[in-house]
Amino acid sequence: MQQPDPLSPPPNISHPGVMAIDITKKFASAVKTLSPGELIKDEHFTLFESVAALEIMDPKMDSGVLTEGESLDEEYDVSRDLLPEEILGIIDQLLCLEMAWHLGYPLSQTLFTSVYIEALMKPRPANIDEADFIRDVQSREKQPKLLFILRAYCVGLLKACYFVNELVKDELYYEEEDFVTNTYDRHLLYDIPVASINALLQKARSDLRTVSNDVSKEISTALDLRLELRIAFLRAIDLSGLRKANPDSLKMPWVEMSGLVDHIKTQHSLGKPVPEAFSTKLQRRLASTMPPRPMVQPSFEESYGHFKRLFQDGIDIMDVLKYAEPQSLLNFVFLFQARKPQPLVYIRTLLQSLLFKEMVVLGNYSIRQIIDHDLSIVVLPCGSQIDPSYDHIEVPTDARHQIAAQMEIFRQRVAECYLDIFRIFCQNRCRVRRTLCHSIQEWDMLQADVEEIDQLLQVALDEKPLTIDRGDIGYSLPLSSWAYLYKLRQMEWIVQLGFELEVYQADELAGMYWYLNYLAKTRAQHGDRIKSFTMRSLNEARYGLANPNVNPKDQRQLPQYTAAKEREYMTSLAYLRVTMLDAACTWEFADGLCCLYTALQRLNLVLPPKRPYSTDTLRYDLRMKPFRTIALPPLPTFDEFTRATLQPETSTYDLLKYAESAVGGARKGYEALSKMSEAQAFSANTHDRWVKNIRDCLKAAIAAGVAVSTLQRAFERAGGSASKEVELEEGKGLGLKVEMPESGKGYHDWWIVPKLVPIKV
Repeated sequence: MQQPDPLSPPPNISHPGVMAIDITKKFASAVKTLSPGELIKDEHFTLFESVAALEIMDPKMDSGVLTEGESLDEEYDVSRDLLPEEILGIIDQLLCLEMAWHLGYPLSQTLFTSVYIEALMKPRPANIDEADFIRDVQSREKQPKLLFILRAYCVGLLKACYFVNELVKDELYYEEEDFVTNTYDRHLLYDIPVASINALLQKARSDLRTVSNDVSKEISTALDLRLELRIAFLRAIDLSGLRKANPDSLKMPWVEMSGLVDHIKTQHSLGKPVPEAFSTKLQRRLASTMPPRPMVQPSFEESYGHFKRLFQDGIDIMDVLKYAEPQSLLNFVFLFQARKPQPLVYIRTLLQSLLFKEMVVLGNYSIRQIIDHDLSIVVLPCGSQIDPSYDHIEVPTDARHQIAAQMEIFRQRVAECYLDIFRIFCQNRCRVRRTLCHSIQEWDMLQADVEEIDQLLQVALDEKPLTIDRGDIGYSLPLSSWAYLYKLRQMEWIVQLGFELEVYQADELAGMYWYLNYLAKTRAQHGDRIKSFTMRSLNEARYGLANPNVNPKDQRQLPQYTAAKEREYMTSLAYLRVTMLDAACTWEFADGLCCLYTALQRLNLVLPPKRPYSTDTLRYDLRMKPFRTIALPPLPTFDEFTRATLQPETSTYDLLKYAESAVGGARKGYEALSKMSEAQAFSANTHDRWVKNIRDCLKAAIAAGVAVSTLQRAFERAGGSASKEVELEEGKGLGLKVEMPESGKGYHDWWIVPKLVPIKV
């Protein structure tokens, strides 16, 4: 126990009728009688009271603490007369506080620090007429003549905040990371109709024109544009619920707001700040257990940048309603959420609403339609398993009835996991990776479950195994193959996001790029397997031949091959082509970087940091924890992982040759990908972002090639060769140092390419 300072004077506690007694010595002596770990607790003194006692009179914890001469409540008069410049200044400050709320700060530290906002909400208004700063009718008639502008703006602001808050609460988000929806017992005018608020805003704009003689033209225009911004925001929110409307028409309010905010920026200097109209004292009135916290207000320049991106994201997000096929939809969500800086929470939850509201995808499609469309592209072009006519067969012994029943079981089993992939990518980047680690466990179980359905369908369809020149490769198992492909993609994303989020240290990059190479190679091989069965199905459909080597007279007759079937098969083969090419690029590039980093470690250009409490085995277990329970692909053992990464039997010279070849192959692959059309790349409505992503990968591959060639030349100058390592193991004689790119400053966040810089002697 801390001893009291004998030099400090006793606390000065004086109040009429109160006699203070210093019990410090008695308390200290009583404590000495307690044995270590012993606790005395009064049954009437609860944990809540003990914590509350610690908070009392602590200005950091007790919002009721007053400094000398300070009043308990804010004494600002909301009926005071304001200059037009001051109204403009208050509105601009409210804009900044609104953006702070969108960025994740609570209302108690942002908008609820406004005296005018508080006056509107308390007492709670029952209708639009009561939503005023001054509730007394007689006093209201005497209020300043320009205050109606601020009132209309604040009412529109609160209603917009209500809609945003409700949308966020209805979708998947993480309050501790993204957004605070707590309204502290304030109702944000939720029961006042939008039509009444829009009418109030329009009337304010009309009344502003009638008093234009008392206000300069510049100020009048600035105030009018801010009221127009509130009207446009409410209209944008309202239209976003019309998912069946033309997406281009839904963009119009966002386009309007993007133009308005540019004008608002140029007019900001006309306003005059009124800092006394905002106070953290208002936190004392809120229903909150949180200690007092300072007001959070970004600068106007910063707020303008965020608003500009918010409105641009609102424009771009409406393109998601232009549905083409599921793979383009997934690419749209994936690439839209990967942009830097990441879209705000409101936009991310709006995207979820556009996608899945009321379990109707994009407002037009059932989940079954999306899943069946995806299956037809990936594994089942023209597959009888997804033939909708089978649903009408009611004879239980009919194979078609059995197929339809099993497919319905399959859809019910996969629907949630499938939609969760889209939801996951609507989260912040750290949460995306964490959630994917859980998702792959679900997909691993899903793969095992649907394999049983595959086997039942195999019997119902009387499927024959596929035999090729290399031997029998078995049955198609399309449903489990589909699940396995999605699981592999998610496993790759986990590793790649680890690079983006700087999860791995420099000396771990070689190992993790080797594991990414392992996953991508598995995906490419699996894509090749799916392609073999797709080609068999195509040949059967085209020629009516289950086996081209058998006499056509003995072949069963298949339905007529139509142009629609040709398109479906060609779409599937195009998807497999781009998937396998993407997997090959990832495989080659990861292999090249693995060899490069291994060579850099051998030459002591990348050194492991001191880790007194860590071992290679523990670190391997930590990095591979998300994949430990996955059945397929099997997780390499630590010894296999170490040997594959370090490649002890390969010389440094050969290692750099392998790196050069692999990076060169990746570069050629990315060049081919970058030339693909929107249809070939399955990037409808997001092709520009897709091409930019591929070109960033291409730039990273070119930079990696430069790094490899630089290291090769330095190695050879120092006397190294295929059979000679000389003293390069000590890192001497190379004249190079490694500079790792800062987060977000490289060519691509998933490809961390080191820069080799000559050392100046």
